[in-house]
Amino acid sequence: MNAPFAPETMICRLADLRDPNERRAIDAFVAAHPEGTAFHRLAWLEAAAAGTGNAAHALLGESGGAITAYLPLNAIHSPIFGRVMVSSGFAVGGGLLLAPHARGDAIFSAAEELALRQNCPTLELRGGPVPRGRKGWAVKTDSHCGFVVPLAADDDAQLKAIPRKQRAEVRKGLANDLGVTVGRGAADRDAHYAVYAESVRNLGTPVFPRALFEAMLDRFGEDADILTVSSEGRPVASVLSFYHDGAVLPYWGGGVWDARRLRANDRMYFELMRHARERGCERFDFGRSKTGSGAYHFKRNWGFEPEPLAYASWTAPGAEPRDADPTSAKHAAQIAVWQRLPLGIANRLGPWIARGLG
Repeated sequence: MNAPFAPETMICRLADLRDPNERRAIDAFVAAHPEGTAFHRLAWLEAAAAGTGNAAHALLGESGGAITAYLPLNAIHSPIFGRVMVSSGFAVGGGLLLAPHARGDAIFSAAEELALRQNCPTLELRGGPVPRGRKGWAVKTDSHCGFVVPLAADDDAQLKAIPRKQRAEVRKGLANDLGVTVGRGAADRDAHYAVYAESVRNLGTPVFPRALFEAMLDRFGEDADILTVSSEGRPVASVLSFYHDGAVLPYWGGGVWDARRLRANDRMYFELMRHARERGCERFDFGRSKTGSGAYHFKRNWGFEPEPLAYASWTAPGAEPRDADPTSAKHAAQIAVWQRLPLGIANRLGPWIARGLG
């Protein structure tokens, strides 16, 4: 399916991800684009596919032989939630990247057509330019917020940048006898998955397949790592982070029940700020949170100001809007049940469900 979708000035087609030259051109476009993120990188697109079994596609818009638009997409299939085309899959960002003066109409049309060809009645764009006034599209700007701040020059300045109440919690975590390790090896991966799986079970959501984390770490290489906080040799908090364009993005993180008493999560994020600064990072990207949620207020307590995010979704004619939001009222009963599951059962069932959440 590499034929043009429509005879527009911008020619839209599917990228050939087997072609090394095509891959280099996409990576260069993302790296040079001021709105390019880790979620736009081919490493993310293909790791999401390899780790969950959901196919990867890359739509390109070209003018005069040069890339002027890029949209990474994963076709997500869930026996519970149905099929959806997502940019980017398993990410909180992504969406369309446009060259200066380029318009998105042709690429939006191509994405709609691709979604229908892949039997996906829903299309989601998480960031980037969003369609305005196009039939079938809905845009939300009040559901989620992002949180980004500059990293301070040193530990003392970083502590002073944190509001007083939260700073006191961080100091307690720093005073506790906790071990901190950073790495990408087997022991780091084991610790992270054990902690993260327990953390999301406690929140009432299914854990992603371990293969997803493995694929991300393998494809991102030195641009991803795991920081783990331990108490008496037992991992109690852990986060898998990505590094892109001078920013650190703590992405999949959590703690066991005892982490709160130990202030291990507070210690974890402060240590990550220190580690990122040593790597040469300039910004700390705390990711997105649902507006008004506990995570939203936790990030505000750290001194991060929320920035509303724009998400767009398209529903095919005659189809019902998709609802896979784990925080929606529709799923409240299932969440309550999941929180009571034994961890072993949750870890066996969770990946089968979560690979379809996208």
